[in-house]
Amino acid sequence: MASTYTSNTGIELIATGEQSGTWGDTTNVNLQIIDRLTNGVGSISLSGTTHTLTTSDGSLSEGQYKLLVLGGSPSGTNTITIDPNDQQKIFFVRNNSGENAIFTQGSGTNVTVVDGYTAAIYADGAGAGANVVDLTPNLQVLVDDANWSGTDLSVANGGTGASSASAARTNLGLVIGTDVLAYDANLQSFVTTFTLPTSDGTTDQVLKTNGSGTLSFADAAGGISTGKAIAMAIVFG
Repeated sequence: MASTYTSNTGIELIATGEQSGTWGDTTNVNLQIIDRLTNGVGSISLSGTTHTLTTSDGSLSEGQYKLLVLGGSPSGTNTITIDPNDQQKIFFVRNNSGENAIFTQGSGTNVTVVDGYTAAIYADGAGAGANVVDLTPNLQVLVDDANWSGTDLSVANGGTGASSASAARTNLGLVIGTDVLAYDANLQSFVTTFTLPTSDGTTDQVLKTNGSGTLSFADAAGGISTGKAIAMAIVFG
């Protein structure tokens, strides 16, 4: 009976009675594969716009690394195909290539790892319709300074320490009506419509509009002259 291989990693399973005198070499390769699977960091050099990330049966290959550090000089967004498409994979990816990298395995969903960012991705090995999924967007964070069992990330740790918008504003000192003004739709409409002056006017000046939304300070027009005021005082007392 010939050797077989593990379904996701390419480790060779020596059949009973096989490889007499040479099984040690096979075992050493298997142990090297296991080392890559557990803590291996692989530098993946990209070029052009495509790359195949292969896992080969019974031999060391790129697809066996746990952490992929993308580098090289791709000429644009690089599509990395995980091969074969019937193997389940979990990769940690650090993209230092200078371009975005798209991980694909089949016709299903893909994951884009933006240049300069890190992601944990999962390939489901579903064959031609295989999906690649980003595991990080739905990462659950449970942090409590005392016992690591809370549900809210404290402000000191980069969160708000709250589970609702109202409580988060309170913790951040942004309480509406106390620390910040409440949103008013009419005020927003006013600010959007008009361009306000940037400096104060002089005593007794008023705001006037040019009819196109620009407001400025100007002397008041019209009114009652001194002479008219005296005449009105004589008539009406």
